[in-house]
Amino acid sequence: MVEERDAEFVTRGGHGGIARLQSKAEARLGLLAAGLQEYAIFALDVAGRVEGWGDGAERIMGYRSAEIIGRHFSVLSPAQPGAADNAEWQLAQAAEFGSHVDEGWLLRRDGTRFWAHVVTIAQRSVEGGVRGFVQVTRDETEAGARQQRSSRRFTDLFDLTPAGIALFDASERVLDANEALCGLLGYRLADLNNMPAAGLLHRDDRGASLFVDAAALDAPLNQSRVHQRVLVRSDGRPVHCDVHSAASVADDGSKFWLVVFQDITERLRQTEALRYQATHDDLTGLLNRTGLNELLDSLLHRGAEQVAVLFCDIDNFKRVNDALGHEAGDELLTALARRLVDGLPSGCTPARLSGDKYLIICSDVDAVGGLEAFTIWVAELLRTSVPVRGYPVAVSASIGAATLDRDTVGADLLRYANAAMFHAKSRGPGRVSLATPTMIAVVEEQLGLEEQLRSAMEADSLVLHYQPVMAGDRSVVMAEALVRWPHPDRGLLSPEVILRVAEQGNLLRRLDRWVLRTALREAADWPIHNGRPVAVAVNLVDLLPHDPEFADEIIEIITESGIDSHRVVLEIVETSLIDLPARPRDAMVELAERGVRFALDDFGTGYSSLARLKDLPTQIIKLDRQFVSGVETDPADVAIAKAMTGMGHAMGRSCVAEGVENVGQFQVLSDLGIDFYQGWLFSRPLPADQLRAFLEEPPTREPE
Repeated sequence: MVEERDAEFVTRGGHGGIARLQSKAEARLGLLAAGLQEYAIFALDVAGRVEGWGDGAERIMGYRSAEIIGRHFSVLSPAQPGAADNAEWQLAQAAEFGSHVDEGWLLRRDGTRFWAHVVTIAQRSVEGGVRGFVQVTRDETEAGARQQRSSRRFTDLFDLTPAGIALFDASERVLDANEALCGLLGYRLADLNNMPAAGLLHRDDRGASLFVDAAALDAPLNQSRVHQRVLVRSDGRPVHCDVHSAASVADDGSKFWLVVFQDITERLRQTEALRYQATHDDLTGLLNRTGLNELLDSLLHRGAEQVAVLFCDIDNFKRVNDALGHEAGDELLTALARRLVDGLPSGCTPARLSGDKYLIICSDVDAVGGLEAFTIWVAELLRTSVPVRGYPVAVSASIGAATLDRDTVGADLLRYANAAMFHAKSRGPGRVSLATPTMIAVVEEQLGLEEQLRSAMEADSLVLHYQPVMAGDRSVVMAEALVRWPHPDRGLLSPEVILRVAEQGNLLRRLDRWVLRTALREAADWPIHNGRPVAVAVNLVDLLPHDPEFADEIIEIITESGIDSHRVVLEIVETSLIDLPARPRDAMVELAERGVRFALDDFGTGYSSLARLKDLPTQIIKLDRQFVSGVETDPADVAIAKAMTGMGHAMGRSCVAEGVENVGQFQVLSDLGIDFYQGWLFSRPLPADQLRAFLEEPPTREPE
């Protein structure tokens, strides 16, 4: 069967120089001849020193491996002028083109010479650099015998190669192909025979010819060219390949192509997957900030003049995380992403920046009715009810929009839309706003404040004031730390201003850490008051038990400050602890076992207070000031305060009333059994030095 195939191949070749064609192709496949006895195969390092020597090399060259390893391969060439330079030239050619084919005299160990056919093949690292060479040497002395065996060897090598290989004539029609190429493209050999090269290309391929260009046939022979092409399988599916092509010539002067096809479809798939991960949001599959910027840059680069950006912020999203848990929040975000993908018109692309913030890029705002109409339409699209964990969650979004003008660049669009969104949010849920110069100025001022706040924390130029929490006998049991910012231009800024700047600048967690570290350090050496140490309370906004590092961070800060952990009270708002999963609850229990206490702040304002209080690892509840302010005159507030106090005591919690401002409130709350009081009736927040003086005073029995 092999002899019949050889005869058929010669017939298809159609010229007397087909043996030479086979020889040239065989030279490019020399590395696969390792198992053939007449080949000497050995490895060289990048400098040309022998580093691997096989049995065939020993048999043909006469050197044992111990005699040749480490020596430069030029020792195998007869001593003559330029021999060393010629050896280096062979390596340089192989390094540049991937392989080099040469013929000449070589020298055996016993001094005899023989005419050799030499193929030098560059070996490359994963990064693409040359890491060495393999040289395949064949003794050509018995040329007649070699010719007789040539067809058989060529056929074996051709078929054994795992890469797809084809031979093309000068008219770019298939002369022959191996089984690997047939398998790659799903054709039988008979189907490929005489097929034009263009017939192998998929419609997605953008090249004019399978080969680099027609002029390449006139380029120097034996010089391989590599390019990426898209072939087509018999079933129409695309196959991405690296195509290695080289022109050669037969004995009769006719030119032909030897082409190797290496399937890179999987490699491209992996590359595309990595690129997708870099440009898309893991949770929703929408574009992320990187992908968004690439899309926007692409639109602007193409000269699009009607590009618009809509900045959408989901209203009150935090309540979903707080009330139903972060997994429920993720479920809502995913549902909204699907709604945008399904609902937006053609030419509009949604993206998710972070948290609950979505961005929409519209390539032609006029095509969707203009900026204002489109923004209102998107607001209605996001005004919906989404079922989450069995609960219908009403959703709306505050949306800011901006479009290009003569002086706007891509980066400005995002800032302007962001400015408009903040303006819309300030007007209430579900509102929309279009960017104006005034809004932009406000946002730029906000950005300046964010940077100043970041610098103030780094420089420790914020300060803490402390409001005492009193027992009924006017003794201080703890003091709550409240941050202040001595701004160089705006004066002393309140916690409300600082928190707003920190939230918009994503600085809340850093602010929590700063306040906690500073408060514990300052409180560590407070004087004993009324015969007992005074605790320090710190309200945490973003450093919460849901963080996997929560317990470790708290313990580290307590250790650094040197304070007794029994004096540390961490205040967390009630809505942050509702439906607390097991791991965060375990972190709180771990800290509680070390003596740290937790206070449930703004108690009574959450969604599941009564049902969940018994499960929360808290020791203190703080009755919110909205229930305290009316206890003198409103029976409902009295009833609420009484119920919450009784419930807290029944479960072993201490009760603190916030915002106590007059004696009447104090007396009602005292009659209800409140344990501790905080408010201006007893003391305003005090700077650290004034608090120390306050603690050094003996308590008075009755409030003033």
